[in-house]
Amino acid sequence: MPKFNGIKIVSKVEVNDKNALAIVYTPGVAASCLKIKDNSEASYYYTNRENSVAVLSFDYDKSLERAIFLKTSLGIDAYPFELSTCNEEKIKLVVDNIEPSFGAIDLSLIKENVKNIDFNVNIPVLKGECKDLKEFFLCVSKNLFMFSYDKLTGNTSEKSLQLREMAGGVIETQLTEEKTVKPVGIISDGSAVLGLGNIGGLAGLPVMEGKAVLFQQLGDVSALPLCLKTQNPTEIIEIVLLLQNSFSGVNLEDIKAPQCFTIENTLIEKADIPIFHDDQHGTAVVVLAGLLNALHLAGKKIEDIKIVFSGAGAAAIAVCKLILALGAKNIIMFNSKGAIYKGGENNNSAQEEIAQYTNITGFKGSLKEGIKDSDVFIGLSAPNLIDEEMIKSMAQKPIVFALANPTPEILPDLAKKYGAFICASGRSDFPNQINNSLVFPGLFRGVLNNNIKKITTKIKLNCAFALASIVNESELSPDYILPDALDMRVPDTIANNVIE
Repeated sequence: MPKFNGIKIVSKVEVNDKNALAIVYTPGVAASCLKIKDNSEASYYYTNRENSVAVLSFDYDKSLERAIFLKTSLGIDAYPFELSTCNEEKIKLVVDNIEPSFGAIDLSLIKENVKNIDFNVNIPVLKGECKDLKEFFLCVSKNLFMFSYDKLTGNTSEKSLQLREMAGGVIETQLTEEKTVKPVGIISDGSAVLGLGNIGGLAGLPVMEGKAVLFQQLGDVSALPLCLKTQNPTEIIEIVLLLQNSFSGVNLEDIKAPQCFTIENTLIEKADIPIFHDDQHGTAVVVLAGLLNALHLAGKKIEDIKIVFSGAGAAAIAVCKLILALGAKNIIMFNSKGAIYKGGENNNSAQEEIAQYTNITGFKGSLKEGIKDSDVFIGLSAPNLIDEEMIKSMAQKPIVFALANPTPEILPDLAKKYGAFICASGRSDFPNQINNSLVFPGLFRGVLNNNIKKITTKIKLNCAFALASIVNESELSPDYILPDALDMRVPDTIANNVIE
């Protein structure tokens, strides 16, 4: 029998085409999220939570050894964590708030430190010795053998529900003989999940599992979903710092603005591992890569054009900052109340900051007025905001990135009909899909391979240039400005250019 020394987090199914991607991740995953939002018990049917146990101690290697034991002896998908404190209040903070990701928690390695703590959770917590671990944890392992997507029936949402119920979620652990790199932590409070809004950490778990699948299959990076109960930024920061020795890096996911800015900036300052908020910076890299190729086709330079944003949340501000870093000078951002300008009474702190570098004329009108004579429209806002008149009022060869999901600001075929030269969206059923999975798997692989502790603007720009370069001159066209989300050249190219 082999001696196991490591644990990887792997996918239970292959994601080998757009149909599979839609079922395992977006848009199909939303159906599981909504089932769990309506009934928390559904989390045991549509995720791997029923067979997931968190093992906590003050030493990562001891937690890993215990997790390997639980997997080999009971088939439990156990995840090792290292706590950097023995303070009872802080242990309680962590345990109480990691509940959404697990069916049970094993604290037997620190039993003397937790015996007097009354945890506020509704799952089994092992605080000492136990004669029958399987009976205590009540875990159930599900696996799919000889699986085919053709066996699933119905629409994408129905197929996604069937798959997750059959498989018990889409991830599991796999033991290895070699010592493995610690996983990337996919950390979310569920406050801004896809197009579903604030559905909470538990209901967001299917999305984080899907994200882990893409990390592994596209980037060969092990990633651990960690959905939190709390949505308090101070508590989220403290929990991540207390657990940071459990991870090789952190991918913040689906955390609403402006809290996400505080969480990310504080963690970048205080943590010793790379921190990356994918909703912000993954989006920014893909949008910039697509924009570079679109401008090349249109014969325009970024420093000469007018760019209009619909949306001024986390993703929009991150995209705007990265475009500014490359030399853009004329940008106006809009939210539901109108243009963002210096001193605007409705600005939050992040919007006031970005207003110092945008809207140089102090324009205060509507999106319909502001879009006139613009070269580029970038929407990260709400459905059906752009009409024929607005497209026709733009400059020659208008570029339209309508990225609201699942329904964009304008459907790409309509935008083209009304005169858009190039149109991109977040949808896989139209050309030029803007998909974050083009970035984070390769970026994290490159960051980990090169032992990079901070993901800088320069790294993000490098990734955007690398992604844009994959579509060569002979391939480039108005309907092909970015490679496919499952193009396996992408993660290698990005990983190899992280520090170039």
